[in-house]
Amino acid sequence: MLRSVNPATGQTVREYAEMTPAAVSTALDLADRAFLEWREASFESRAVVLRAAAARLRARAVEDARRMAVEMGKPVAQGRAEAEKCASVCEHYATYAARYLAPDPVAMDGEGERAFVTYRPLGVVLAVMPWNFPFWQVFRFAAPALMAGNACVLKHASNVSGCSLAMEEIFREAGLPPGLFTSLLIPSSAVASAIESRHVRAVTLTGSTPAGRAVAAAAGRVLKKSVLELGGSDPYVVLEDADLDRAAEACAASRVINSGQSCIAAKRFVVVEEVRAAFTDRFVAAMRANRYGDPLAGGPEAPDLGPMAREDLRDELHGQVEQSLSRGARLLVGGIVPGDPGAFYPPTVLDGVLPGMAAYDEETFGPVAAVIAARDEADAIRIANDSPFGLGAAVFTRDVARGERIAAQGFEAGACFVNDFVRSDPRLPFGGIKESGYGRELAAFGIREFVNVKSVVVARA
Repeated sequence: MLRSVNPATGQTVREYAEMTPAAVSTALDLADRAFLEWREASFESRAVVLRAAAARLRARAVEDARRMAVEMGKPVAQGRAEAEKCASVCEHYATYAARYLAPDPVAMDGEGERAFVTYRPLGVVLAVMPWNFPFWQVFRFAAPALMAGNACVLKHASNVSGCSLAMEEIFREAGLPPGLFTSLLIPSSAVASAIESRHVRAVTLTGSTPAGRAVAAAAGRVLKKSVLELGGSDPYVVLEDADLDRAAEACAASRVINSGQSCIAAKRFVVVEEVRAAFTDRFVAAMRANRYGDPLAGGPEAPDLGPMAREDLRDELHGQVEQSLSRGARLLVGGIVPGDPGAFYPPTVLDGVLPGMAAYDEETFGPVAAVIAARDEADAIRIANDSPFGLGAAVFTRDVARGERIAAQGFEAGACFVNDFVRSDPRLPFGGIKESGYGRELAAFGIREFVNVKSVVVARA
């Protein structure tokens, strides 16, 4: 059985029966047959379905935000915002897919031939998705994959099975033909066999680095394309000429978004020593101002943070805090497990963080911030890149040209921001390097990940 547990109360929300291997095989066969028709549909007809899905997302936003809250703890206001972002990515690809996948002519001067590159769908794409953004992570892959003419099958995290089925329902309500978006209610142990199916042509995963290694290995054994968006330990560099009020506000906002459970949340705050004390005072105040509580609460009682998704994840995070403190870090705020029921953890700031501490070396997937001192700009960039991860990074400086140089040339990461926090946007490619994965989602790069880039050369008759 797959179980959804409310992380705010510890109570079971619902249990779901696992699909049998025979049922999975039937679903994949149906997806493959549906793909054979869908790949011949025009961009215009596919766009009608994606726009209808956007409308359904907005119509159901309150209902689905509550579902996210009870299954993984996201405050309902953030859940409604997530539904809106999913609607926007559907509309983006409905508008731009034909342009992104238009044939590209190739000059063949003097050879009497005409040539072009065309983009054709691959087939059934298997997505293995996490619980932290249970709708956005899925639509981020599904909108471009469907607009490209592929079929999608989803293996979602077990604790958000209700969200998984809700998205299947949204596409059905939008008029997507049966089989083109299917939820597979299976455990992680069944993913490898699904990848091996003759119907699956490619796989995409968003999740931890260990999960990425497992999926990449399974896909590699059967020579299937994979795209991986994995963990991150994003550095935010604060230089001596930064607007410290603005920097502290942006840094705190990024660290607590989604209760700190985001691959692109800021995690390491690398501050030039000249302004470290002044920045840290502002940053601690901004972190302390965030309140955690019932994710279903609204109005003046609405919290900034809900619970973490599971108690074991909260306990693992607290262990990273305790290990860092035992090795010399200083606790400035938070760091105490609440005595109330639920997987709650307070906004926490550690100062004096150094290599060898979990808060420096590892991804902290929760509202824990590590302040790290740097001598100067060069040292700050060195520290920022001193990580196995390379997903996002940000720099704060009043000298915009300086910030642009650091973002473009200095940071080793896939998404770099100046004077703002890192976030994904349908117009921009998204993904990482090093242990943060490979491949890109979103924009033209994302829709071209799961197509056959085909060269066509036409000689004179």
